[in-house]
Amino acid sequence: MLDIAAELHRWAVQGREFAVATVVSVTGSAPRQPGAALAVDRTGEAVGSVSGGCVEGAVYELCRQALDDGATVRERFGFSDEDAFAAGLTCGGTIEVLVVPVRAGDPGRPVAAAALAAAAAGRPAALARVTHGPDELLGRGLVVDAAQHNAPLCSDMDDPSLQDGFHRAVAAHARAMLAAGRSGPVTVGADGSLCGRPVTLLVESSVPPPRMIVFGAVDFASALTRAAAFLGYRVTVCDARPVFATAARFPEADEIVVDWPHRYLATTEVDARTALCVLTHDPKFDVPLLKAALRLPVGYVGAMGSRRTHRDREAALREEGLTARELGRLHSPIGLDLGARTPEETALSIMAEIVAERHGGSGTRLTGARTPIHHEQGRPPNAAGVDIAAVNARPPSGG
Repeated sequence: MLDIAAELHRWAVQGREFAVATVVSVTGSAPRQPGAALAVDRTGEAVGSVSGGCVEGAVYELCRQALDDGATVRERFGFSDEDAFAAGLTCGGTIEVLVVPVRAGDPGRPVAAAALAAAAAGRPAALARVTHGPDELLGRGLVVDAAQHNAPLCSDMDDPSLQDGFHRAVAAHARAMLAAGRSGPVTVGADGSLCGRPVTLLVESSVPPPRMIVFGAVDFASALTRAAAFLGYRVTVCDARPVFATAARFPEADEIVVDWPHRYLATTEVDARTALCVLTHDPKFDVPLLKAALRLPVGYVGAMGSRRTHRDREAALREEGLTARELGRLHSPIGLDLGARTPEETALSIMAEIVAERHGGSGTRLTGARTPIHHEQGRPPNAAGVDIAAVNARPPSGG
């Protein structure tokens, strides 16, 4: 639902009644991942998508029905062997969709409104909603943010069947997912433990756009800035040379910084989703910058240059005391082998490698490969050492 937060927040502020269908689980090949949503209001206006077109019509009708009867429902869609044109996924996968009405007076409306307001304002927040468990809990949820550690921002999960530890456990899991910037299912017991009667929830995290810092105000940086902005990154271009680092040369950048790269990196905020792209291929910039970058908990560090440049740069970094493990985090020469020639093609090569690194892709051709087309959201540890699967499985810490 939070993937269409801006529009739904506007609907909520306007007092509109609507129903939201959210993908809560996926098996096999499916076009959208958990958290993808389609919403329909009383007038029949629709926003969003749950399948890229395969089952939109059927889900649209489920939303209209939920608005009429006020019932929360869970529906499964998969490929139909009898009729490939029926409401099914012709790609062969299966999705489960949770349809929740958000009407005036519904107990879940304040929860949805709080989550949508935070997401629309760009504040980190996570919405956890019950997708499997007792029927009376289906669709109920709570909202947490990064600042409120002791209690949820909002909840409608008050129920005699739930023990006090349930809220604390769900909130702790939601905050762990929010800290990792991930969405996905979590399962806890109705008493808050990891055993007993299971209750599964979908946690949707809304976090600010990931950062990309491009070091070196060169032509390749201009193309990379455009590509990164297109993919939703908040882009900073940094160069010590003011004649090159200008807004006129980088209109798509969110920020232009004139400073020595390593000095700027020491003062700016980065996290496990940050991508650092070093395009200067000048030792006086690269070596001090990469010495610092490879010791930071960022998601990606790449450096442009020939293989000879890479060998010389790696030798210089060893002399600076970097370990083999730290050097192993460096993507150099930067990008995937696409046969790129132009700055735009090179930018595509770099962004392809960043996407593969972020989501656990192999970078190989899909034709003839046995790798999955749609990767699960859980993945092995990334370059920053953030193990998403472990975050999802970790027992709640109490906040």
